[in-house]
Amino acid sequence: MLSTLKNAFKVPELKKRILFTLFLIAVYRLGSHIPVPGINRELLSSAMETNENTFLSLYNLMTGGAISQFNIFAMGVVPYINASIIMQLLTVAIPYLEQLSKEGDDGRKKMQNYTRNAALVLGLIQAYSTYLIIRNFNGISDNSAINVFLIVITLSTASTFLMWLGDVITVKGLGNGVSLIIFINILSGIPDTVARIYVSYTTKSINLVHLIVFVIVAVAMIISVIIMSMAERRISVQYAGKTVGNKTFRGQSSHIPFNLTATAVIAIIFAMSVMNFPTTIAQFFPNRAWSNFIQNSAYSPFNAKSVIYPIVYAAAVIFFSWFYAEIYFKPEEMAENIYKSAGFIPGIRPGKPTAKHISKVLTRVAIIGGIFATVIALVPVIVQNHTSFKNISLGGTSILIMVSVAIETVRTLESQLVMRHYHGFLK
Repeated sequence: MLSTLKNAFKVPELKKRILFTLFLIAVYRLGSHIPVPGINRELLSSAMETNENTFLSLYNLMTGGAISQFNIFAMGVVPYINASIIMQLLTVAIPYLEQLSKEGDDGRKKMQNYTRNAALVLGLIQAYSTYLIIRNFNGISDNSAINVFLIVITLSTASTFLMWLGDVITVKGLGNGVSLIIFINILSGIPDTVARIYVSYTTKSINLVHLIVFVIVAVAMIISVIIMSMAERRISVQYAGKTVGNKTFRGQSSHIPFNLTATAVIAIIFAMSVMNFPTTIAQFFPNRAWSNFIQNSAYSPFNAKSVIYPIVYAAAVIFFSWFYAEIYFKPEEMAENIYKSAGFIPGIRPGKPTAKHISKVLTRVAIIGGIFATVIALVPVIVQNHTSFKNISLGGTSILIMVSVAIETVRTLESQLVMRHYHGFLK
């Protein structure tokens, strides 16, 4: 990776792209220190530390702790991510959107415009929802109508700016801009986590055995995520020879790669949203019996300390991993494209048998990836419940995101080097 980066700086255009990306990231990080007016950040930060397993903690993770500090980028690119997921789900349900997704660049541009417009609407809704949740945590020092309007406009505008910033990085920079923003958010929280661990250890609130277990588990998780992120299940495809004009092309063999963790992050996000949403709602009604059952009962599937929680959580992650794989890869469409390209899977008839075979492979890959994602997601919960790390999250989801984005960025850099016929990057 370091040699690839070193060789990339020898190519003037790539060097310019890398420096431009770093500049925009620096602009984003500077903006992350601009506070939203009218917020009591001390009370809010304290409340967030004591409510680690809430729906809001997921957003706090993806925004690099911006919500606990409530700066102008508190929502990050979460509205855009939600809009993208919703548009992908609607593509299956609405024929018009499905047709747009098949119309090449023009269709994709229209889909992107719809996604951006949906992100603007979701940004306004989420900005006001975030204000209500923060108010529930007693983090608002001024509840006047003008201040509420200012908070909502500031959050939604800043989120729109980040959406634009991500597009600029994607077009003129290096890698996927939105993914890099999330990557930087998570990375920015590591020094604070290390500092909290150090302070906890020096004050004897964490013993040496638990610290060693924490480090071993963290290293094991990182290594396993890297291995699984690089693993692929390949389906062989044979293409028949064809004649175009006076030229004859021989048949060739290729393959369709399915990454084992391609849907792991989305599955975990979906599962966390489903599992933590009732808890977040229950916090608005602390004196109700059903609210107490959801948050504190040993038989509640939404209480992270209950026995039922890991079972329901695991089932949700595996289900969403399979569900999103079917939507994202579209076996029927893949089988149709293979047939149109004069290709076939050896031993499988074209048409529906090919689609069924791809769907079968996808199901197996999704289940394996879902089981792995479940382990990665539940290990931090187990560590927190059985060690001294009560308010220090290990972050299995954050490790998955960081590794995936890092691998994707390196592959993008290598492909850019290959396009420019630079052969020294492999040395």
